[in-house]
Amino acid sequence: MADHNSANQICTLSAADAVALLHKGDISPLELVEASATRIAETDPALNALPTLCLDRARAHAERIIKDGQKRDDPAWLGGLPISVKDLVAVEGVRTTWGSPLYADHVPARSDIMVERLEANGAIVMGKSNTPEFGAGASTFNEVFGKTRNPWNTDKSCGGSSGGAAVSLAAGQVWMATGSDLGGSLRIPASYCSITGLRPSPGRVAHGPADLAFDLLAVDGPMARDALDTALFLDAMCGTHVEDPISLAAPAEPFAKAVREKEKHAPLRVAYSPDLGQFPIDSEVAEICAAAAQRFQAIGAKVEDGGPSFKGAVDTFQTLRAVLFSAMKADLLRTQREALKPELIWNIEKGMALKSEEIGSAETARTRLYRRMAKFFGDFDLLLCPTVIVPPFDVDIRYIEEVNGHKFDNYVDWLGITFVISLTGCAAVSTPAGFTKDGLPVGLQIVGPPGSEARVLAAAALMEEELGLSKLVPIMPKTPAN
Repeated sequence: MADHNSANQICTLSAADAVALLHKGDISPLELVEASATRIAETDPALNALPTLCLDRARAHAERIIKDGQKRDDPAWLGGLPISVKDLVAVEGVRTTWGSPLYADHVPARSDIMVERLEANGAIVMGKSNTPEFGAGASTFNEVFGKTRNPWNTDKSCGGSSGGAAVSLAAGQVWMATGSDLGGSLRIPASYCSITGLRPSPGRVAHGPADLAFDLLAVDGPMARDALDTALFLDAMCGTHVEDPISLAAPAEPFAKAVREKEKHAPLRVAYSPDLGQFPIDSEVAEICAAAAQRFQAIGAKVEDGGPSFKGAVDTFQTLRAVLFSAMKADLLRTQREALKPELIWNIEKGMALKSEEIGSAETARTRLYRRMAKFFGDFDLLLCPTVIVPPFDVDIRYIEEVNGHKFDNYVDWLGITFVISLTGCAAVSTPAGFTKDGLPVGLQIVGPPGSEARVLAAAALMEEELGLSKLVPIMPKTPAN
């Protein structure tokens, strides 16, 4: 095991720097695994980000990479870099629970194809990151492992559903983390932990085998401490796979190259909306995000107010999300109702009660929204808005019920500013925008057209240069007493 000081020094390396050292042979995969293990042991008791570890498996993988002596000149090759995998995604031989007591002892015989690809590309899985039950909700707690806490203030929520993933990055436990996103689950915890989370276009990251292989709402994607590291991770994730029928080919130019040459991808005209015309917004969040958006002027972009209309998009998303939940979990509701949290029961029952005409109307409304979005991107390079409408809140609150006097109908509606973007299939990244007066992180959501991951990651990198916030992580957990 690495000693405390050397482990912490290694863990402050960026993923890009660590991969460069691995490529040169100046550091070994085993050294990184031991440094990661030491940092996890030191920080996770206060956070509960990685409740399931597979350290012996990680060490064995590191030793295989060293023995093979591979030196691949390939943008996808991570060379032995430790990562975490969200506990909604199968890892062969490693406890995978989906945050549900029903699967508390489940150990899959095969990894998800995303994990297979990442491990083949030299990523080493250290453990599984905590998530809400079946990923439902944007605060990370469940009946199997309990609550995950925000490293910036351990009394606060880290967001969700990729909450453990974001925390494992902000605390320096790993260098990259997989997440997934239906209504904002890559972006919301990124905002709450002051790291980078990218929701890629559907098909950009192959996953499965899935029961709903043609679904275009839920995606897997990369999270890291900054835009370049996130781009490197996306390069290791992307590419077609025969078991994912919507999977896309890797681009001719690696995402990391686009970020390194970010000025070539700089936007010329962007629009900022504090609320997408639909949502109540905390005044401090609105102020921080507006100031961050104006910084795009310094990189040569014209910044204007506005954006496409999202009228009706909340109901459209809620209908299509309920369809997904009923398709995936109706049998579970019939046979194991007593083991499901009430929010999940509501969601599944909502889907089961839908009429075909309601589903058809939601699909056509989604298409109309996309047409408005396409028209918008004919004139603008990017759409900017807050990632979350409130700062991190008390870890004991299940979800936000009211903002500025506006009461939400259910446990999901407060996530609308991210989930209406999910409907469009657009690439969207959350990048750190600033901190509240109480020191809590706030993220800016940067949205580009479908397939524009390079554009939004380059924009995030340009913002990092302007604001300098990515250098603030990793951090040691901050308790209110500290």
